[in-house]
Amino acid sequence: MRIARFTRGSDPRYALVEGEGDAAELVVISGDPLYMPVQPTGERVPLDDDGVRLLAPVIPRSKIVAVGRNYAEHAAEHGNEVPATPLLFFKPNTSVIGPDDPIVLPSWSQQVEHEGELAVVIGKVTKDVSPERALDHVFGFTIANDVTARDVQRAESQWARAKGFDGSCPLGPWIVPGLDVEDLEITVDVNGGRRQHGRTSQMVFDVPYLISYISEAFTLLPGDVILTGTPAGVGPLEHRDIVDVTVEEIGTLRNPVLRR
Repeated sequence: MRIARFTRGSDPRYALVEGEGDAAELVVISGDPLYMPVQPTGERVPLDDDGVRLLAPVIPRSKIVAVGRNYAEHAAEHGNEVPATPLLFFKPNTSVIGPDDPIVLPSWSQQVEHEGELAVVIGKVTKDVSPERALDHVFGFTIANDVTARDVQRAESQWARAKGFDGSCPLGPWIVPGLDVEDLEITVDVNGGRRQHGRTSQMVFDVPYLISYISEAFTLLPGDVILTGTPAGVGPLEHRDIVDVTVEEIGTLRNPVLRR
């Protein structure tokens, strides 16, 4: 099952995505599946309809918790050691954009880079959960791009500006509940050329452990998002680039890049 959030020029709505390619349809559902029971409305919309625009499948009401250096090769490519415990930081909900929305390069950075990641969407209030029960608190999984102003990250000891600027957290194209994420392929292509390639099995700290560890410090609420780290191969984004982040069993998150 894939759950999308979309608009046809009106208020955002949710739908189940059925079919593939040109035959894919949005089966519209009532309400918000993160917070209430939903039912099909009977309306079906072709996914490729000219009026349909997919949105970020979730806009966290509370927080995005991201994990740094969770792939050993990525830590090494920047000359860093793998942390002994998960390295956490926040991205504000104003950083979220959806599929096909432009990543706007900030004027105050000259080195903005892509970081393709698996994202976890929390489905219920979660505090001090054990790793063994952590996945029971997950609503589903989506794709993220932890866009980073690398020059600013190097210059400032806090990462808030480098990783939290507007548009620095593309999410999408939809949420997939009930997915086994122990060993999924992650790739990033820029203008059709491969930049990043890895598998979730290469994470230093796996998804259940991350949820458990984070919930010791912060109560996780429905709609909160956890970014689980990026494989090696991060690189620069330039004006008019097209960046595709693909996670096996989920799909592809595509965004153009603009400098204004």
